[in-house]
Amino acid sequence: MKKVFVLAFFLLGILSVNTMAQDAPEEVTEEEIQKFAAMEEAVANYLQEKQDQLVDMIKTDEALGGAARYNEIKGAWGKEDELAEINITDEEKEAFQKIQDFMDSLSEDVKNYKVEMIMDAEKLGAGTYNKIMKAMSADPSVKEKVDSLISELKEKRAADDGEVTL
Repeated sequence: MKKVFVLAFFLLGILSVNTMAQDAPEEVTEEEIQKFAAMEEAVANYLQEKQDQLVDMIKTDEALGGAARYNEIKGAWGKEDELAEINITDEEKEAFQKIQDFMDSLSEDVKNYKVEMIMDAEKLGAGTYNKIMKAMSADPSVKEKVDSLISELKEKRAADDGEVTL
């Protein structure tokens, strides 16, 4: 009976060590950190491009006549009495709705872009993404390193007129 108890205790100890080993984050390589930072910077740049496109749409839409009218319509949007008060035309409604539709699609578009980059094994890969995320939450120095690399890549993109290769 004593042998069974010792054996059970021994097996329990092995299982505990195995579980603890699985919880420890894997070591990340410099290349993996570089890929992760490049992906994050590319996604941030993509978002900025989309936001710039949105601002340009608002400023240059002939039906709206610029940002001031856009903001006036935005304040009244959804309130028929206020829209009538500002004398909104059907053309303005259509132009405003087009901009709203673009805005509504932005987050989904950026999310899809990021997922596409994560799933592309050449650019990053899902396993590497998860590994880096786990390492960043477990070790603040990894997060600092990633943030530093992202900043460097942003500066490089700005210096190279927007071109950074992954």
